Amino acid sequence: EEIIQGISEHISESLVQEDSMIIWGSGGTLRTIGEILGFNLTTLGIDISIGKSQIASDLNEQQITEYIQNHSGPISLLLSPMGGQGFLIGRGNLQLSPIVITMIGIDNILGIVTPSKLLSVRKLRIDTGDDDLDNQFSELKYMKVIQGFRTTRILPIEVT
Repeated sequence: EEIIQGISEHISESLVQEDSMIIWGSGGTLRTIGEILGFNLTTLGIDISIGKSQIASDLNEQQITEYIQNHSGPISLLLSPMGGQGFLIGRGNLQLSPIVITMIGIDNILGIVTPSKLLSVRKLRIDTGDDDLDNQFSELKYMKVIQGFRTTRILPIEVT
């Protein structure tokens, strides 16, 4: 799909850099984007790339924290809302625990939402399981998502 190709090019230009770590969330959209960029991502797992190299696949919480602790460069977490419910965090990606999200920093989380998914996803739902972290997302109120090549949209956050 042309949209996915455009999103892939946007990510390649802005995030795939020599010392930059990308933590790839689960889902078919991100897996397809990863394939276009030369990565073999899992559909339901959490994967990590640094620069143009995939370094780990299907990680658990502890493994993710170890990779983050051992990385000194920038880190981005790419997530796409799961299913029709619009959950960006919670209800499906349990490896992304409050500890992991805090280590990454909520400002380093980037949503990926195709225009077709935007028809059903009007807000990004967050359920970290941690009151303090949920409050940080509530205070943020909105999150920028990539919807195409150099095209972003601002969506409201709903903490549940």
